[in-house]
Amino acid sequence: MRDRTLLGACTIARRRYFKPQEAIRNLPRINDRIKKSPVRLIDENENMIGVISVDDAITRAREVDLDLVEVSPDSDPPVCRILDFGKYRYEQSKKEKANRARSKTLEMKEVRLGRSMKIDPHDVAIRLDQARRFLMEGHKVQIVQNFRGREMLHKERGNERMKHVIETLEDIAKVETPARMAGRRMSMILAPDKTKIARLKQQMESAAATAASAASAEEDPTTEPLVPEAIAEEIAIDSTAEITPAESVTEAVEDSPAEESVEQQD
Repeated sequence: MRDRTLLGACTIARRRYFKPQEAIRNLPRINDRIKKSPVRLIDENENMIGVISVDDAITRAREVDLDLVEVSPDSDPPVCRILDFGKYRYEQSKKEKANRARSKTLEMKEVRLGRSMKIDPHDVAIRLDQARRFLMEGHKVQIVQNFRGREMLHKERGNERMKHVIETLEDIAKVETPARMAGRRMSMILAPDKTKIARLKQQMESAAATAASAASAEEDPTTEPLVPEAIAEEIAIDSTAEITPAESVTEAVEDSPAEESVEQQD
């Protein structure tokens, strides 16, 4: 009995499990890890040196304080380059990250319209906005409506809600799988319509551009309204026409005393 309690009290140390680092295993061989010889060498200035032994290539790399990297191991002979291995790893990681971003995998998103039919219309609108975001990103969306208790007797309400969902999202989506029952769940799959989404994005961009131009016009209003040249000329002509009668009257008044004095002398 005592031995059993001692055995129960003893703990057995588990062996630690180390996950293999795939990134390190996929890295190219460098310097002394390159086993094949001869190799085709490209120097640090990207000049083709030719086929030389791997020892001479490593010596060249060490003379310029760089690494010899096997960039094409499957070719015959393998191609090696003299470069900074740390910088090379950084550039390769950036390229892989960019490739992963470009090749974004599309997923099936699920949007649940509550745990039962008793859900507020505002909450339904929030979930449909979430589904719209998924569709705009290019994902397929599965709309799920759950039924509880005696709600199973009124499946037509579920069909009405699914019809409302289709009408709300018909501007960017199309029905891939119509609504159908599976136990207490009614589900439907919507797929993004690329043509409609592209048209909608174009309209949004044009609306944003017009709004930005209107905002800039409000921020910098012109101090004086622009007057066309023809209207300006008409205004100038009218102003001169209004001034000329007054000038003629003054000239007549100024000339009359002189004329009277001349007649008296005569």
